Amino acid sequence: MWTVTSYVLRQKLAGRKQYPLVLMLEPLFRCNLACAGCGKIQYPAHILKKDLTPEECFRAVEECGAPMVSIPGGEPLMHPQIGEIIEGLVARKKYIYLCTNALLLKEKIDLFKPSKYLTFSVHLDGRREEHDLAVCREGGYDIAVDAVKEALRRGFRVTTNTTLFDGANPKSVRAFFDEMMDLGVEGMMLSPGYSYDKAPDQKHFLGRARTRRMFRAILSNRKKNWRFNLSPLFLEFLMGKKTYPCTPWGMPTYNVFGWQKPCYLLQDGYAETFAELLSTTEWSNYGTESGNPACANCMVHSGYEASAVHATFNSLGGFLATVKGTLFTRYRDEEALRLLEEPQSAVHPLVQIATPNESSLQETRA
Repeated sequence: MWTVTSYVLRQKLAGRKQYPLVLMLEPLFRCNLACAGCGKIQYPAHILKKDLTPEECFRAVEECGAPMVSIPGGEPLMHPQIGEIIEGLVARKKYIYLCTNALLLKEKIDLFKPSKYLTFSVHLDGRREEHDLAVCREGGYDIAVDAVKEALRRGFRVTTNTTLFDGANPKSVRAFFDEMMDLGVEGMMLSPGYSYDKAPDQKHFLGRARTRRMFRAILSNRKKNWRFNLSPLFLEFLMGKKTYPCTPWGMPTYNVFGWQKPCYLLQDGYAETFAELLSTTEWSNYGTESGNPACANCMVHSGYEASAVHATFNSLGGFLATVKGTLFTRYRDEEALRLLEEPQSAVHPLVQIATPNESSLQETRA
């Protein structure tokens, strides 16, 4: 927290309006899962075989300058030099979130050493049944939880990363929070799913109104022991208590194609350098306010977490709201309690990767 705070204050003192908080470093796209809501693995075989070299990773990190590096994919543990990449980033004193489905974590864990700079961010999309449905693999939850226990036993920092789709059961999600706290993870990250146009399942992405309703039920009346690895103002944004413009440059993406325009979720071209990304991207064409249909329902953390962080430092009111949300607020809400009692649809059998049908996402703008 101190590293981020001091970094943001330096950017403001320097008069910079566009600066990154987290580098999304994708060293590969291939994965050992085929989740129905994923748009990252639908590349031809010759692209899925490509890897960033450690030197390319280090150059991108130094060029960007963000204090934190998130390493998604694909599945980063499938990279043949992932140990070398992490070692180099730790040596550069970057705070690293290695995002993994944990299927390979116990096998690969000896490649890493516990460090305050390294956190395993384990992808868990709810309790056992919900997670296995989301990742299209039975038994995935048990493997991941077993790996979390092993990582914690060895002294590693561990957080969870949960993506929620339409039809998620708020009561079950809250029970999942209890399970993760009992497991001993350091914190939990949440985000609504983004409607990748390449994702095989296009029916279960949330519109904005449904997102707010669902997260209001989940995050109101929260328990004191729940720990979230997110800005409290971003959680208020998900609940519909705050509105922010998107900050797509806050979490820039570097992958095998270069610097991705404009953000982690959209591919509107690539730049060769980070400076080129900032100077040549038409930022006004993105975000809900732009009218871009690809951004209409997006409330994903990679676009709005940075907005919430900026709001903390833009005014005394924003700073005080962050302190209040961190230390004191449990968000008591009687209507949210009633939302928890609404009947929920039954969980469907596992959805396997297939060609999308003609039905499209029904957007709910609000």
